[in-house]
Amino acid sequence: MTKLQFRVPTFSIILAFLLLSCGNSKQIVYFQDIDQANIAVHDVPYEAIIQPNDNLYIMVSSPSKPEAVNMFNTLNDNVSSYNLQTIAIKGYIVDNNGNINFPGLGQVHLGGLTKNAAIDSLQKKISLYVLAPVTVNVRFLNYKITVLGEVNRPGTYTVDNERITLLEALGLAGDLTIYGKRKNVLVYREVEGKLHFHRVDLTSSKLFESDYFFLQQNDLVYVQPNRARTGSSIYNQNLSVGMSLLSILVSVISILAR
Repeated sequence: MTKLQFRVPTFSIILAFLLLSCGNSKQIVYFQDIDQANIAVHDVPYEAIIQPNDNLYIMVSSPSKPEAVNMFNTLNDNVSSYNLQTIAIKGYIVDNNGNINFPGLGQVHLGGLTKNAAIDSLQKKISLYVLAPVTVNVRFLNYKITVLGEVNRPGTYTVDNERITLLEALGLAGDLTIYGKRKNVLVYREVEGKLHFHRVDLTSSKLFESDYFFLQQNDLVYVQPNRARTGSSIYNQNLSVGMSLLSILVSVISILAR
């Protein structure tokens, strides 16, 4: 009995080592063709697009006539006096048609615009009522992404700078585990009420030219397990069942031997 208990864990360790050894460098190394790649540098930096259900912080100010823009704000200029929960409650929720209900202006369409385009649109509308230079500040309050599957720290992450790449998201999640499929990372994205998904190959430099290199708010990244993980899981289950049956058998033999 003592020898059997010793050999089973030892065999488990050996098998786990063999499973890990099966993954060669071609399955693990990122951007394997990077030396031959000719990647164009984008002239226009990525900007997030305002979508339905986004929660926007919008503050209007006018240095020369601050009192003239009070009607356009739900918060005063001293934003530091509010906690994050209060700011989120006072934010503007974009409806399914891409509109917000803005004080002093009524319904304003911002869906499909970048943050800078939304600022320009609001400034033009407000300038019709305020005869002074107007500054509009817009920020996303719910810019977050979710990373699940074979990563070291799966979860949902808030992005403060409103811009994140797929690689940065995986970095937040602690990178892929040794069992993660680097050639088949799924990105789920909702576009105009429809769910789209795209498969990304992390071993190819074409990732940098993909429309999914920059993630959008509320994107979900899922890293699938490779065959080594699946095989290891099945083996562990079988080993657990086998050990249970062996324990029952030993107990029966022990009772009969009395």
